[in-house]
Amino acid sequence: MDEFNQRKSLNLRKRSIYLLPNLFTTGALFAGFYAIVQAMNNKFEYAAVAIFIAMILDGLDGRVARLTHTQSEFGAEYDSLSDMVSFGVAPALVMYEWALKGLGKWGWFTAFIYCAATALRLARFNTNIGIVDKRYFQGLPSPAAAALAAGFVWVIHDYGFSGESVSWFACVLTVFAGLSMVSNLPFYSFKDFNMRKSVPFMVIFLAALFFVLISSYPPGILFALFLCYALSGYVLWLWRRYSKRQPIA
Repeated sequence: MDEFNQRKSLNLRKRSIYLLPNLFTTGALFAGFYAIVQAMNNKFEYAAVAIFIAMILDGLDGRVARLTHTQSEFGAEYDSLSDMVSFGVAPALVMYEWALKGLGKWGWFTAFIYCAATALRLARFNTNIGIVDKRYFQGLPSPAAAALAAGFVWVIHDYGFSGESVSWFACVLTVFAGLSMVSNLPFYSFKDFNMRKSVPFMVIFLAALFFVLISSYPPGILFALFLCYALSGYVLWLWRRYSKRQPIA
C-alpha cells in the first residue's frame, strides 16, 4: 500500500505545475520577448542585455526546482519552449535587425540557420537526457550560443560601430554559433561542480576577482568569456583526437 501511494505521489508530482521554478522560466521568456521588441525599436544594447538576463533566469529555474523538489514534466517542457524563444528566435532576430538585414537573402538565411540549429539542439538535448555523459554537453548549449551573439552585438555597439559595418563578421559568427550547437563537440557542463563542498579560501578570493573583472567592462569581458567557451569544444575535441593517436610507450 505504501509503495502504491509513493508511485501515486510521484506521478502526481510529474503532472503538477509548480509556481516558483516556472516564475523564473516565465521571466526568461519575458526577457527573450523583450529583446525582440527592443531589436524592432533599434535599441540593440537593451536587446543584448535582455538576452543575458534570460540566460541567468534560465540557469536559476532548474536549480530552484531541484532545491525545492518541484521538478515536473510540465516545467521541463515549458523550459524548453522558453529556451527556443529566448535563445533561438530572439538572438536570430536581433542579429538580423542589427547587422544581417542589409545582406538580403543571405541575411535572413543566416538568421534561419541559427534559429533552426537552436531547435535541433534543444530537441536532441531533450531526447538524450540520461544517455550522454552529464559532465559534457553534446554541442554548444543554446544559452551560450545566444550569449555569444548578444555579447558581439553589445561590444560592437559599445565601441560605436553600426551593425552594417560588421555585417559579414556577424554573419560568420551567427553561422559558427549555429553549427556549434548541432555539432557533436564536447563542451564542459560544470554539472559535476558541487557548491555544497568546502573550498579553499583562495577559490572564494578568485571568484570575487572574477566578478570584479566582469564589472570593469561587462560587454567585452562577457563576449570574450563566451567566445572562449565556444572555442573550448573544438580545443577539447582536437586534444582528445590527438591523444588517441599518441603511441603507448
